[in-house]
Amino acid sequence: MSADTAQKPPQRTAEASPRSGSTREVQELMVARARDSFARLPMLEVAFDRFALSLAQVLRSYFGGVAETELTSIDYLTCQDAVADLPNVALIAVTDADAWGGTIAAVVSPELLFNIVEVTFGGRMCPSSAPQTRNFTGIEKRVGRAFCDTVLTDLSAAFDKVSPVTFRIDYLETNPRGLLIAPPTSACVRAVISVQIDQRVGEMVFLLPNTAFEQVSHVLSQHFTGGQLGGDSGWRRKMTDMLGSSSIELAAVMQQVTLPLRDVLSWTPGQVLDLGLQADDPVTLRCAGLDIALAEVGRRKNGRVALKFTEKLYQDEELSDVLRD
Repeated sequence: MSADTAQKPPQRTAEASPRSGSTREVQELMVARARDSFARLPMLEVAFDRFALSLAQVLRSYFGGVAETELTSIDYLTCQDAVADLPNVALIAVTDADAWGGTIAAVVSPELLFNIVEVTFGGRMCPSSAPQTRNFTGIEKRVGRAFCDTVLTDLSAAFDKVSPVTFRIDYLETNPRGLLIAPPTSACVRAVISVQIDQRVGEMVFLLPNTAFEQVSHVLSQHFTGGQLGGDSGWRRKMTDMLGSSSIELAAVMQQVTLPLRDVLSWTPGQVLDLGLQADDPVTLRCAGLDIALAEVGRRKNGRVALKFTEKLYQDEELSDVLRD
């Protein structure tokens, strides 16, 4: 019996060791998943999706040629992982988000920057040059900054209906390893947009650490249920132009009275109706059955009767960016 008792402890120890290792692995896996788990921001994703659509129209006007943009991906990761995936040399516009009280980064890949410089200085007919890894010249930085200003202005417009913000470039950086817009382990949103200009393709990356939009995170985390958040407004401009050139009918109502039906039935040809009009009584302008303005009656030099606008009778309504876009 003593021999059997002596053999049992080693068996229990041998069985406990794998269990202990398995538990440790599960705990490490739970910690790793908790560290890499970030809350999605549906409204931010929608804003970037609409931004990618509107940016194509903006770049067509900016370059005066063919330009296409596409939202390639939106990822949630840590700042250090987002920075580690950037090219060794890139044009980085460190940007202040004034209304949010934080800092984001707009990164232009070397391929995209060289494409922009070539197209800007008349290289449309030349084939795109091979990718280069070198520091950027002063001219290339100035051209890249002007491009980023245009893009960030359109990005501000994309967020206008979600959470108004103005993006303002603080300074330019070319070494991603020296970029510090938030603590390395803090959460970050990375949006990658593919930009094609005259068959030349490059990428633009936006890094938005959670510390940059912490004040409005409750708005960006809401679910999108549909509606108008901007986008390609070309068709709306076309509709606005068509409405501006359309014709409408206006009626000038000098006076109106209410009479009993018996009086109307007793009218005979040649009878004079007293409407109580005075020479200085205003005239009401009516359109589609609605009173829109008051006016005074007068005459032009050519003898025609004219109306002078004196008072507006309707209230301005908020148009859903049809005229402002």
